[in-house]
Amino acid sequence: MRALRILLIVVVILGGLFVLADRLAVGFAEDEAAGKLQATENLAATPDVSIKGFPFLTQVVGGTLDDVEVGIKDYEATAEGGTIRIDDLKANMKGVEFSGDYSSATAASATGTASITYAELLKTAKSEQTQVAPGVTARVVGLSDGGDGKIKVSVEATVLGTELPQPVSVLSSVTAEGDTVRVHADKLPSFGGADVAENRVRTITDFEQKIDGLPGGIKLDSVQAAKDGVEITVRGSNVRLAG
Repeated sequence: MRALRILLIVVVILGGLFVLADRLAVGFAEDEAAGKLQATENLAATPDVSIKGFPFLTQVVGGTLDDVEVGIKDYEATAEGGTIRIDDLKANMKGVEFSGDYSSATAASATGTASITYAELLKTAKSEQTQVAPGVTARVVGLSDGGDGKIKVSVEATVLGTELPQPVSVLSSVTAEGDTVRVHADKLPSFGGADVAENRVRTITDFEQKIDGLPGGIKLDSVQAAKDGVEITVRGSNVRLAG
């Protein structure tokens, strides 16, 4: 009995040491991966990297991590005419193969979510007064949540030199087509009874923003209007985390 008791104690101690070593190793690997990702994507702040699954050390021996979560608070994605800020990008990576020194890592697949504020998306709309008919000019002055998955687009108009007392607004649908976010008015606004052709009105109310250059080569998948901006989902395959 005494020998059995000693054996159990040894097993518990060794098990505890293994768990400690495993957690220390995973912490080191997370820090290394975060640093490499920051350098690869030229990020202003260190991203969050969380390696899931236990034990970690057996995954290391196999050369593939089952599940890695990455969080980037602010990311400047390339967009038509400049950049667009992507907020709270969270990506779940599956089947991550890595080099021994963690200098390179590639995920077999990835899915994730992020958001773009209405203020950021507004930069792509017509913010300067543009003529839509003789004596009629208009510009987009605001975007906000329209409810039921719609975007409320507020348009300021001037008719025959007189600015309308209140901006007119339309509810618009937002969709993702390829790497492009498109905003399309469901119905057209009325500019004080002025006769304006639909195609001219849509040069103001409808707009789009191409978004590419997302980290690791992930791609825009879908978009949905929300309270403070549009929420996007992303996905990709053979996604490069570092190297």
